[in-house]
Amino acid sequence: MTRDDVEALILSLPATERGSAYGMPAFRTAGKFLTRIRSEDDSVVIHLDNLDERELLIEMDPGTFFFTDHYRNHAMVLARIGSVQPDWLRAMMARRWRRVAPKSLQKAHPTLPGEPSGA
Repeated sequence: MTRDDVEALILSLPATERGSAYGMPAFRTAGKFLTRIRSEDDSVVIHLDNLDERELLIEMDPGTFFFTDHYRNHAMVLARIGSVQPDWLRAMMARRWRRVAPKSLQKAHPTLPGEPSGA
């Protein structure tokens, strides 16, 4: 994937727009932080359910997944844009969107790209 591909994927989610977080470019859904693309290592920040999920991803594909000291104590992983699988990223962004989008917005969009019907 390219950075443009990742941005297009993120911006395809309803009510999602470019914004900032701590002075860095980021993406927000209905004003809530969704993710950001890190220019310092050309990666995208992925929120996970727990640290075990992160460790599994890194073990399975250390060329794609990693974290920095900043994320050490957080259930987040960084995914290198050049090697992350588009379908996986689409599903993870849909999952994150479901966590931050207001219930009314979720109800208006019962299915997102990357989700099975009725998610």
